[in-house]
Amino acid sequence: MTAQPDHLAVPPPAPAPAAAALLLAQLREDRRADTWVPAFERDWAKAIEDSRHTYSLTPLYDVVRTWQLRLAAAPAVDAYMDSGGDETGFVDLADVLGARQ
Repeated sequence: MTAQPDHLAVPPPAPAPAAAALLLAQLREDRRADTWVPAFERDWAKAIEDSRHTYSLTPLYDVVRTWQLRLAAAPAVDAYMDSGGDETGFVDLADVLGARQ
């Protein structure tokens, strides 16, 4: 008998081939374009370099997914900030989890 898991985690589907270009176009139209476009381009350049070293597309997919989620969450964040939400009682997650290894 082997100790094999009875289920395997299914990775999320790969983004469409043009997902990064479409995402960049959406970021350029956003009101945060001045800060988000350079940040996306920096993340994308690093992901390309990581992908070259690992022979994997995963870093590219991760950047696209992260920025898609960030863009999708932006209206909820704006609504929270516009409502006068108080953030003074919150703790930064990095402080709780510590530095990433």
